[in-house]
Amino acid sequence: MTIGGASSSVVVVPRNFRLLEELERGEKGIGDGTVSYGMDDDGDDIFMRSWTGTIIGPLNSVHEGRIYQLKLFCDKDYPDKPPTVRFHSRINMPCVNPDTGLVESKKFHMLANWQREYTMENILTQLKKEMAAPHSRKLVQPPEGTFF
Repeated sequence: MTIGGASSSVVVVPRNFRLLEELERGEKGIGDGTVSYGMDDDGDDIFMRSWTGTIIGPLNSVHEGRIYQLKLFCDKDYPDKPPTVRFHSRINMPCVNPDTGLVESKKFHMLANWQREYTMENILTQLKKEMAAPHSRKLVQPPEGTFF
């Protein structure tokens, strides 16, 4: 996130301020409640690197009613570089490695074309949209309740 208009200099919001902003937004809840995120339970993570996310599968897809858990890791370069995103819940999607649950940057447009303004909320919302996309909505899924 940057602050400033066309006639003023651009101020880059420091990483920790940005993450605190995202944490506050995540705790308030997002939209219709089918996507959420927050800090991992690791109380020793003073650098705010480990996050958890949840996506409730979109209607009219094989994901409908399923609850997907994800792990997001924001390295020291976040938000200049994207977080590592990994599904904990098993899922079959073209952008997800079938052995590890890793969302592969090359196969997920948002990570491949990362911009500093993008947030973890944007990632989770876009993954939910991918679940509902024609190429994903009918893929056979692993049994519910299984994990990577």
